[in-house]
Amino acid sequence: MTKKAKLVLIDGNSLCYRAYYAIRGLTSSKGFPTNAIYGFVTMLNKIVEDNAPTHLAVAFDRKEPTFRHKKFKEYKITRKPMPDDLVGQIPYIKDVLKAYNIAAFELAGYEADDILATIAKKAAKKDFLTFIVTGDKDMLQLVNSNTMVCDTHKDDLIYDASKVEQRFGVGPDLIKDIMALMGDSTDNIPGIPGIGEKGAMELVKKFGTIENLLSSVDKVDSKSKRELLIEHAELAKMSKELATLDYDVPIEVDLDKLEVALPDKRRLLEIFKELNFKSLVNQLSTRKELDAAYKLIDSEAGFDKFFNDIKKVKEFALDFETTNADPMVAEPIGISFCWEEGKAFYVAFSEKGPLSKKNVFEKLRPLFENENIKKVGQNIKYEILILMNNGVDLKGIDFDTMVASYLLNPSKLNHNLEDISLEYLDHKMISITDLIGKGKKQISMKDVDIEAVSKYSCEDSDVTFRLKNILDKDMSEKGLSELFYNVEMPLVKVLAKMEFNGVCIDTDLMESLGKEMEGSLKKLEAEIYKIAGEEFNINSPKQLSVILYEKLKLPVVKKTKTGLSTDEWTLRRLAVRHELPNKLLSFRELAKLKSTYIDALPKLINPKTGRVHTSFNQTVTATGRLSSSEPNLQNIPIKTDLGKMIRKIFVPTDKKNLLLSCDYSQIELRVLAHLANDKTLIHAFQKGLDIHAYTASLIFGVREKDVDESMRNTAKTVNFGIVYGMSAFGLSSALEIDIEKAKNFIDSYFERYPRVKEYIEECIATAKETGYVTTLMNRRRYIPDIDNADIRVRQFAERTAINTPIQGSAADIIKVAMLNIDKMLEEKGLSAKMTMQVHDELVFDVPEKELDKTRQIVKKCMEEVINLKVPIVAKASMGKNWLDIE
Repeated sequence: MTKKAKLVLIDGNSLCYRAYYAIRGLTSSKGFPTNAIYGFVTMLNKIVEDNAPTHLAVAFDRKEPTFRHKKFKEYKITRKPMPDDLVGQIPYIKDVLKAYNIAAFELAGYEADDILATIAKKAAKKDFLTFIVTGDKDMLQLVNSNTMVCDTHKDDLIYDASKVEQRFGVGPDLIKDIMALMGDSTDNIPGIPGIGEKGAMELVKKFGTIENLLSSVDKVDSKSKRELLIEHAELAKMSKELATLDYDVPIEVDLDKLEVALPDKRRLLEIFKELNFKSLVNQLSTRKELDAAYKLIDSEAGFDKFFNDIKKVKEFALDFETTNADPMVAEPIGISFCWEEGKAFYVAFSEKGPLSKKNVFEKLRPLFENENIKKVGQNIKYEILILMNNGVDLKGIDFDTMVASYLLNPSKLNHNLEDISLEYLDHKMISITDLIGKGKKQISMKDVDIEAVSKYSCEDSDVTFRLKNILDKDMSEKGLSELFYNVEMPLVKVLAKMEFNGVCIDTDLMESLGKEMEGSLKKLEAEIYKIAGEEFNINSPKQLSVILYEKLKLPVVKKTKTGLSTDEWTLRRLAVRHELPNKLLSFRELAKLKSTYIDALPKLINPKTGRVHTSFNQTVTATGRLSSSEPNLQNIPIKTDLGKMIRKIFVPTDKKNLLLSCDYSQIELRVLAHLANDKTLIHAFQKGLDIHAYTASLIFGVREKDVDESMRNTAKTVNFGIVYGMSAFGLSSALEIDIEKAKNFIDSYFERYPRVKEYIEECIATAKETGYVTTLMNRRRYIPDIDNADIRVRQFAERTAINTPIQGSAADIIKVAMLNIDKMLEEKGLSAKMTMQVHDELVFDVPEKELDKTRQIVKKCMEEVINLKVPIVAKASMGKNWLDIE
C-alpha cells in the first residue's frame, strides 16, 4: 500500500510571534536582535523532525488591508502593531526559508490563514495527509479526516475531528459559527455582546449553523440570549463572514514543488554565522580539517629537535592537557605548542625518563619564564596555574583569546574556543566529549589514545594562534586594544596569583556554625508547622501555595504560569499581613546559606594546601565586573547576622597574620558625579560630606543636621536607585511607598542634581545612536533592545545603558588598582597576598609586621588609581577574620 504524502503547513506569523516572545534578549555580536529568527529556526527544525513531512510550505500575512477590512473597518483594529525589533527580523526568517528550499506564500489582500486553507483544499483533493501549525482557532474549521491542526497556544495540542468535538462540542464545520457568536478579541471579530464561549457552544450544539439558529430564534430557551440574537442578528452574520476562511485565494500552487528538498547549506551557514547562531552552525557543519600538520613528541630525539626549533621563536601559543578542569588539582599529561599557523607539536609526558613532566618543565623553564617571548592562550590563566603548581612562573603573557572575545562582545554567553573558532574561522573543532565522553561514562584524559590527545591539543593551540591576529585586529578597530593590553591581560596573572594563594577557612567554627544552623532550621520548621496548623513540604511551592492562599486565605499578590507565586518578593508583601511569610523567609535564607557555604565549603578545601581556591571569572559579567565561583564570594550577604557569621569563618593563613580589607567608599556615586559633571554632587564629595545625608537634606528640604536615619536611608535608596536607572515604580517597591511619592523623590533629586538627569538622557541617546555605551576606559557594551517596541524590554535596556558606564567604570577602576597594588607589593618585597575581590572590596592576607606598610600601599593605590573630578576614598580595616575587621 502506498504511503500517503504528508503536507505540513505553517502559519509563519504565528510561529514568528511565538518565537519572539519565547526568547528574550538574544542578539548578534553587532547588537541586532535575533531572538525571533533563532526561535523560528529551532521550532521549524523540531516541526520537521517530529512530523517527517514529504511536503512543506509556510504562509505569511501582509500589511495591506484584506477583504475582511472592507466588510468591517474595525477588523483587527485592537491588535497592536508588530514590534519594531520583530519587523526587522522577518526578512531574515524569509531568507532562512529560501535557503531551506521551503516555499513561502503571501498575497496582498489575503491573510496567511486563507492561503493555508487554499493549499489544504488542493491537498485534500490529492488525498494528502495535511498538518497545519498555527495559533489561530479559526483554522480548526479546516479539520477533517485528512487534515489536523497543531495549536501552538495550547502546548502544541493536536486537533483532529474528535478532539475538536471534545473541546467545542461540535464538529469542525461549525467552529466558524461558534466564533460568530462569541467573537474573537484577537482579530476584533465582534460576535454577539453578552454571549461567551460557553453560551456559543451550547447554542451551536443545539441549533447548528448561525443561519439555522437565527431562523429558529424563538426556540431559544433563555430570554436574554433570545433578545441578544434578535438585536444583533446582522452582527452575527457578519462575524461569521469574518471568521470564514477563503479557500480560493488566487495563488499558483503546485503541490509537487512543495516537496521537501535538501537545503542550501552554504547559504544557511552564511546567515547563521552572521547572526552568531553557534549551535545552528554546529548542527550544519561537517567537521572539515584545517590545513595543518600536527606532530606528536614522545621520544627524547623528537623532543630535542622540537626544543631546538621552539627556542628560536619570539611567540607561541600553548595548551595543557590534564586530568581535571580545576587547575589546583589537575595533573598535566602533556602540552602543545604552536608558533606558525597549521603547525603544532604535542609533548606527551612520560612517567619517568627524559620526557617526564619534571624534566620537560625544567628544560622549557627558560622559555616559560622569558618575559620577551610572547605567550598566547585560550583561558591562559589555567596554564599559568598549572605551571605555578609545578614551580614554574609563566611570563610574557601577551594574549588570551577568551578575554579578547569577551571584550568584543561581553553580553555573549560563551567565549569557549569552539564557539570562537566557528565564528571567526568557520572551523568546527574536535569536541572534548569525543575523547572523554560525558556523564557516568566519562573517562580521564590520561586514558585516551595518545594520538587522539595529540591531535586534539595541537588543534587547540593552532586555532588559538590563528585567532590571535584576527581578534587583535577587531579590538584595534573598536578601540579596545588599550583596555585589553594595559588592564585585562596583566590582570590575568594577578587573578591567577590570587587563586593560587587561596583563602583559609576556620573549619572548627564552620562545623560549629553548621550544627547551630541545623538546630535553628529545625526550630524554624517546627514554628512554621505550628503556625500553619499542619506539616507540609516547605520547599514545595505547590504545597506552600495551598497553605498561604487556601488555608490562611492570604491575598494573591502575584501569579505565575504554574500557579500562585510564593517567591521572596511575594512573601515580603504578605509578611505585613501574617507571621508565617516572615518565618518562611528566615527559613529560606538560613537553608540557602547553609547549603551554599557551610555544607559546600568543606568539599572545596584543597587537600594539599588546606585552603579554598576560589575561581575569579574575568569573562562572565556584561559590565566588566569580576565574578567568583566555588564558592561565589559575591553572594555572601553582609547586612544580615547570618551572612556576617559566614564571613567570620574566613581567616588568615597564619596565626601571626591578619586580614586587611580595603573597600571603596561609594565608588559608583563618585563615578556618577564625574561622568555627569554635576556641580552639586561634585561639591558634596569634594567637601567630604555624608552624601546620603546631604541628598536627604536636599530632597526633604531640611538642614543636614536635622536629617534622621529614616530620611538618610530613603536618600541612600534614591542615590543608588538613580545609578541603576530605577523607575518610580522600582523605587516605590524598594521603599514600600506609593508610586506618586516615589516619583516626587526622583523629581526632587533631579531638581537638585540637574546634570545627572541630563547625563542619563545622554546615555540613552548614545545607546540609540551607536547601539552601545562605554566606560571611562572605553569598555563597550551593546544595548540591542534600546528601541524595542515592548516597553518593559526597552526600559530594561535603558536602565542598562544608564548603569553600565557607571558600574563598568567602577570595574575598570578596581582592576587597575589591583594591578598597581600587585606591582607595589612585589617591588617593596612584601609577602602580603591579595586573596579576595568582592564588589568594591579587596582582601589581603598580611603578616602583622607588614601591616602598616601594606595598608599604606593598598590605600594609596586604590585612591590614586585615576584622576576624577571628585576624590576617591578607600577605607582600610583589619582583623583576625573577615567579619571582625576594624
